[in-house]
This record gives sequence, C-alpha cells and structure tokens, in this order.
Amino acid sequence: MNKTFIAMGNPEVRIPFCAEEFGLLEIKYITFVSNRKKVLLRTDTILYAIKYGKNGKIYVSDGTVYETMLPFAALEQKLGEGFIRVNRSCIVSAMAIHDITEKIILCDGTSLEYSLRKKKEIIAQLHASQKKIISSFAEDGVPQTEAEYREYYKSFDYLPFAFTDIEMIFNEERHAVDWIFRYGNQALARLEKLPLEQLIGSTFSSLFSNMDSKWLRSYERATLYGEILEIIDYSPEVDTWLKVICFPTIKGHCGCILFDISEIKFTKNSADAEKALRLYFGKMSCRDACIAETETEGG
Repeated sequence: MNKTFIAMGNPEVRIPFCAEEFGLLEIKYITFVSNRKKVLLRTDTILYAIKYGKNGKIYVSDGTVYETMLPFAALEQKLGEGFIRVNRSCIVSAMAIHDITEKIILCDGTSLEYSLRKKKEIIAQLHASQKKIISSFAEDGVPQTEAEYREYYKSFDYLPFAFTDIEMIFNEERHAVDWIFRYGNQALARLEKLPLEQLIGSTFSSLFSNMDSKWLRSYERATLYGEILEIIDYSPEVDTWLKVICFPTIKGHCGCILFDISEIKFTKNSADAEKALRLYFGKMSCRDACIAETETEGG
C-alpha cells in the first residue's frame, strides 16, 4: 500500500506569500461580524461557507469556523468569483478544490456534498477560474534560454540536495498533464539517474513512460494557487522513496526540492525535538492535511 501525504491545510504550511510576491492571485479581504467582533479575513484562507439558518458559517484553512450574522446571499456576493455555489447552502473556494468525484474533495481532506445535476457547471466554473490564472502567465522576467535559466539559478548548482525548476504544461481543460525540466542541479541528475543534458528541456513523460499523476496534481496546485506542499511517496519512475517540497517560482513554473528518504538522517538533541516531531506529523491529520491514500495490488 502506497500512501501520499500532502501537507496543505494549515496557514503555516500553505504560506500564500506568492500571491503578493509572484502575482499569482489577487489578495482580497472580507469583513464581517462574528461573536460580536469585527473580523478581517483573507479570502484565500477560506475553504468554504455554508448556510446556517438565515446566516452563514465560514470554514478557514487553519480549522477556525466563524459564525456570522451576514445573510448568506450577501456573504456569497462578498466572496466573489473565486467561489462556486455547489448546492443551495454551500459555497466553495475554487482554489480549495482537490478533486470532484461523487463528492467535492477539498485540499484539507474535507468532503462536501454537491448537486449532481450541476456537476458540469461546477467543473466549468472551476476550469474558468484556473484559465484566468493560467492566462495571467506572462514571459516578462522569465528566462528564455537554457543559459538564462542556469544564470538565474546558479546559486543552486552545488547545493547538496536535488533542486529543479519545472514549467507546467496544461491541456485545454486547464489540467496539468506534463512538465518540462528548465533547470536542475547535479544532485537532481543523480537522483533522477539521468544526465542533466538529457533532463533539461525535456518533458517528464518523454523520459519516464511510467509517469504517476500524483506528482502532477501537487505541482499544479503550487503553480496555480501558490501553495507550498510537501509530498512523501514512492516514485516508481526512479524506484526511490522521496520527500518532495514544491513551491511557486516564476509564473507558470514550480520549484521542487527532492530528497531520497533513505539518505535523510534525523537527530534529536532534546525533549523539544520529540515535541517538534509530534507537531510536524500532527499536521498529517485529516483536518490539517490532505491525505490521499492509494492501494496497489501486490504492493
């Protein structure tokens, strides 16, 4: 059984700094009253809102739930186009949606009911939101040649861990389908077991026929929504258990730091280290992380 742990629901993990620094998302705030206190809240931290009587409850990525006297229709209007009405009493952030199956699965593992007759409409709205972000990708300030990428990332050349910058490829439905290696250091070549001359400028699928889509979904979210994600999983492509930290770099790109788990050494020098590890792995709970578990026959 292979398990993928994608750490994302906690603000300390997601850190949407890129919205301001990379311009991937417009920062927007809403104000409302909850428990007689005025609240100023960033909309990119909101997962979803539900109708509660005549008013609403707002669920935030850090686990906080705000009850508000704001009428639900007014709340929907305040949240704006980045949110999708999935049934009569629920509005969901487009950037919080991890998958749409029989239910809507959010990035923190929450599953929500939705109106099945509106499935096509909901998917279309989600694609429209993604299209708006993708269309904002520009070439201004983006390296154009292999030499420019090497100059841009030259400080990564001799780091003791693998690093790569990848350019995401999207299909007409705005889903990431592949990526191109634009930069990589020598540590990446060792990990991927291929020379840099073969890696750089090539798509992943052209190098590895057994490409696993689990990497795509995470890199897609980092690229589109500016999330910092940590993935711990087995890579059949290189026959190695990996720890990967992915994050936004240039518009339309994603940076990845990769570790071979077998080479990671842990040290504990105090009782605080035990506490830190518990806190760290505590983020893997269903409220603070998106946990995707897949089983393979004979695995």
